[in-house]
Amino acid sequence: MPKHLINENSPYLLQHANNPVDWYPWGEEALTKARTENKPIFLSIGYAACHWCHVMEHESFEDAETAALMNENFVNIKVDREERPDLDSIYMQVTVAMTGSGGWPMSVFLSPDLKPFYAGTYFPPVRRYNMPSFKEILTSLAQAWREDRDEVNRVGERVAQHVQSQTSLDKGEMPSQESLELAAKSMLESYDWGYGGWGSAPKFPQPMTIELLLRRALADSPQREQILKVSLHVLNAMSRGGMYDVVGGGFSRYSVDNFWRTPHFEKMTYDNAQLALAYLHGYLVTGNSDYRRICEETLDFVLRELTHSEGGFLSSLDADSEGEEGKFYVWTQDELEGILGSDFDFFKIAYGITPSGNWEGKTILQRALDDSTLAARFKMEQEVLRQKLSKCHTKLLEARSLRIRPATDDKVLVMWNSLMLKAFAEAGRYLNRQDYLQVAIRNARFLLNNLYVKGRLHRSWREGQAKHIAYLEDYAGLILALLALYQSDPNKEWYLSALRLADEMVEHFVDPNGGFFDTRDDHETLLVRPKDIQDNATPSGNALAATALLELAAYGDRTEWRDLAEQMLSSVYGAMLRYPTAFAQWLCAADFAIGPTREVAIIGDSQHTETKELLNTLWKKFRPRQVTAISNYPPEPDAPALLKDRPLLNDLPTAYVCQGFVCLQPVNSPTEMETQLAGISNP
Repeated sequence: MPKHLINENSPYLLQHANNPVDWYPWGEEALTKARTENKPIFLSIGYAACHWCHVMEHESFEDAETAALMNENFVNIKVDREERPDLDSIYMQVTVAMTGSGGWPMSVFLSPDLKPFYAGTYFPPVRRYNMPSFKEILTSLAQAWREDRDEVNRVGERVAQHVQSQTSLDKGEMPSQESLELAAKSMLESYDWGYGGWGSAPKFPQPMTIELLLRRALADSPQREQILKVSLHVLNAMSRGGMYDVVGGGFSRYSVDNFWRTPHFEKMTYDNAQLALAYLHGYLVTGNSDYRRICEETLDFVLRELTHSEGGFLSSLDADSEGEEGKFYVWTQDELEGILGSDFDFFKIAYGITPSGNWEGKTILQRALDDSTLAARFKMEQEVLRQKLSKCHTKLLEARSLRIRPATDDKVLVMWNSLMLKAFAEAGRYLNRQDYLQVAIRNARFLLNNLYVKGRLHRSWREGQAKHIAYLEDYAGLILALLALYQSDPNKEWYLSALRLADEMVEHFVDPNGGFFDTRDDHETLLVRPKDIQDNATPSGNALAATALLELAAYGDRTEWRDLAEQMLSSVYGAMLRYPTAFAQWLCAADFAIGPTREVAIIGDSQHTETKELLNTLWKKFRPRQVTAISNYPPEPDAPALLKDRPLLNDLPTAYVCQGFVCLQPVNSPTEMETQLAGISNP
C-alpha cells in the first residue's frame, strides 16, 4: 500500500506513515480522490504530544480490520493541528456544534465538498465509556452514505451554514476603564479560592487572565488589593509542583485534578512561553523572588530541552515515554531515598513523600510545606533552605536525565516561537540577562532567515524545510515579538521587520467587514474563510493583531492603525464583558488602548554610562502601557517616527517621555525620567 505520509515534514503525520490505514495528507490529491470516487472523507486531526491520539492510533489505526473498513469506505486524511490551525479551527467549531464539546484526536466525517455530517473526538475500539465502537461508527456512516445520501447532505448543509454564520463581528462601543474594572470583577468572582485558578478539573493555566489582572494592579484599580491576592494565589498554586516540574523547570499542559498536582504530562512551548512571562511580570509587580526563579527555571528548561541547534524553539515534549504516560517524571520513595541520601528526610517532609505515593503507586512531586513552615520545622534560614532544595533538585535532574526521554515534536512554529522570543527578550531586558537576550536575537534571526522565504512568511520549519504559508496569528505574534526584541536590543532591523510584516498583514488578511481573517487572501478555498475571535490556549490572531496595531501606531509610523484596532476592540466589547477569561488578550489590548500610554525615546551612545543608567532605570519596573525607541545620535532616517527630531540635551544622553505624542521636557537624569514616567511632571 502506498505510504502517502512518508514524505511529510510533521512528526505527527510521520508517526502514522506506516499504519495500515491508507492515510493522505490534506491536499488536492486526497480531495480529488474523494470527488472522483464519490467517497466521504474521514478527517483525523491531532498533534504529536497528544496522549489520546496515541491511544486511538494503537487501538484503531494500527488494527488491520479497522483499517480495512476505513480504506474501503472512506478517503482518510490525517492533519497536524499545529501545522494547519485553519482546518483545526473550522472543524473544531463543527465538533463543538454537533457534540457540545471538542478535543483531540478530532474525528470528523465530510462529504467530498468538505461539508461535515458527523463529528466526535476519541472513539474506543469496543463499546465503552457509553460510546459506540469506532468500527460501529465506520459501518453505520458508510451505510448512511450509500443508502441515505439525502439526509447526510441535509445535515452537512445545515452544519456548514452554522459555521459560516460564526465569522461576523458585532458593532459595539469602545471599552473604557469601567469596562476593564467590570471584567476584572468578573474574573475575581469566578476565581477558585480553594485550589487556585479558574474552572474545575481538568484545570488549565490562564496566563492571559493573569496578565490582565497584573495590568489592573498597576493601573491602581479600586480592586487592586483583591487583584493582587488572586494573582499571587494562582501563581503560588501552579508553581508548587505537579503541573510545574520542580526538578527540571517548565509546565505541563494542564492538571487533570483541581489541585494542580496530577498533570497531563505533555509540555508545550506555547504554555511555557506565556507562563514564563506571567511569572516574570508577577516578579516585577510584587518583588517576589520565587516568581523570578520560576521564570528562569522555565526558560532554562526550554533552552535545555526545546531549542534547536540553529536557534528555533521546538514544539513540544510528549506526555508518554516507554509507552506510559508520565513515566519520565514520577518517582518511587526508594528511588528518591537512593538518590538523595542524607538529604532524603528533609526532602520527604518538604514534599510529603509516602511509600504508597500520590499517583498510581508513584510520586508526583508537589510541595507539602511552604518555605517558611519548612524553615521553622528544620530551624533553618530560608536562603539555606532554598539552596538545600536546589541541591536536591539538581541531583534528581541528573538522575532523571539517564531515563528514556519522551519524544520531541521538533518542528518549529512561527507563532509559538514568537511567544517564546518575546519571553526571552523581556527576561533579558528586565532581569539584565544578556544570555537570554542573545537567545532571543538568535531566534529572531532564525525565523527571519528560514521562515520568511521568497517574500512569504511560512508557519512551520523542520529539517531545513519551511512549509505552509503563515496564518494571521503567525504574523501578529511575530510582529509583537520583534517589537519586544527591539526594545531590548535597539537594532532597527527588528523594528523595520515588524513594520514590513504588519504592512503585509493589513494588506492580505483584513476583512472589509471588520477585523482580520485567519488566512491570507490567496489561501486555498475551504468550507469557510476562518476568523477565530476567542482566545484559547494561545491568544487569538485577531486579539494579537489588535495589540500589534496599537503598539506600532504608538511608534508614530502608522498612526491610522489605531483606528482599525479600536474598531476591532469595539466589535468584541460585549463578548469581553460576558466572557472575560476567554477574551483576556483582547482586554490586555484594550488596557493598552485606554492608557495612559507612554512613548519613550532615549537618544545617546549605547556604551555611554549615562545612557546605560537611563536604560537601567527604565527597565526596573514593568510598564505594559509603554513603547520605547532607543538610538545613537543622530537617529538614522528610517528609525521610528518616535525618534525623529530629538536633539540631545546638554550634549548628553537624553530621554523624551511622551503621552499621545505630546512630550514633556527632555531630561538627562534617570531620576527626572522616572518622575515623568510616574506622571508627576509638568510639560
